[in-house]
Amino acid sequence: MMELQLDQLRAFVAAIDGGTFDAAARQLHVTPSAISQRIKALEGAVGRVLLQRVKPVRVTASGEAVLRLARQVTLLEDEAARALGVDADGVDTGGVVPTNADAAAPFTTIPLVINSDSLATWALPALARVASAHRVVFDVFREDQDHSTARLRDGSVMAAITSASEPVQGCIVRPLGQMRYRPMASPEFAARWFAGGVTASALRAAPVVIYDRSDDLQDRYVRQHDARGGAGARSETAMPPRHFIPSSSEFFSAVRLGLGWGMLPAVQIGRLEDAGELVAIGEDDIRVPLYWQQWRLHSRLLAAVADEIAAVAAESLR
Repeated sequence: MMELQLDQLRAFVAAIDGGTFDAAARQLHVTPSAISQRIKALEGAVGRVLLQRVKPVRVTASGEAVLRLARQVTLLEDEAARALGVDADGVDTGGVVPTNADAAAPFTTIPLVINSDSLATWALPALARVASAHRVVFDVFREDQDHSTARLRDGSVMAAITSASEPVQGCIVRPLGQMRYRPMASPEFAARWFAGGVTASALRAAPVVIYDRSDDLQDRYVRQHDARGGAGARSETAMPPRHFIPSSSEFFSAVRLGLGWGMLPAVQIGRLEDAGELVAIGEDDIRVPLYWQQWRLHSRLLAAVADEIAAVAAESLR
């Protein structure tokens, strides 16, 4: 049986999150040599190399399983310390449970994956509610909802907003609702490129705004439009001119300014459509179901995050 020490697991997590042994040492208030020794001892106990010593450090395939365990153990240890009234230095405070007003109470880091559109439109208020009630900080990774489960599998995050309804091994799933996307453009752009209607030939010719190389919402809309509208066969080799804008807010601005048309979240359009600054180039939309996946772990903090995410999603994803 492996005998893993808590200080070794904390050093391992800190090194991965900080990227270097020096950063981990600063976080844990020890020397880089101590971090190195603890991680070597952890690797000795496991019998595997867990970290690649590069900058930033990278977890190995064997290290992924240990990282997941390390995050779970340190999260539960943090919560136990709070319940027992232990301060940031491990000193007994006489059973007084620390609150947000207690300067000595430690902060717990919760790493999450949130897709860009959710982060830009509705998810941040949920995190703010949790942060106002608990001593917690969030390490948010930005990934497309179709690719977020990879970080759950490798143990680098505790929870994710994802489009996958099938739970990652060791996780539970909670439906959040549907993110609705509509094909939008500036009025001037629509008048120039779609004066004759939203046809297959017009969609092949009009410039389009794409988030990044993994963003297929616009292509899905074109295929969906052809299927519903009977617009005729679409050439698989004819690709419209593409602007790649890898930021949610700048993507929105690019469409509003007339660089091209794009699929925008309905929750983001609002008053700009009412004011005539954006127009829909078609009646079809695309609905992306979103789910909250988190480790199957009895954690008060994770439960609080999940509840707030679900509550805000219920208000926003209609």
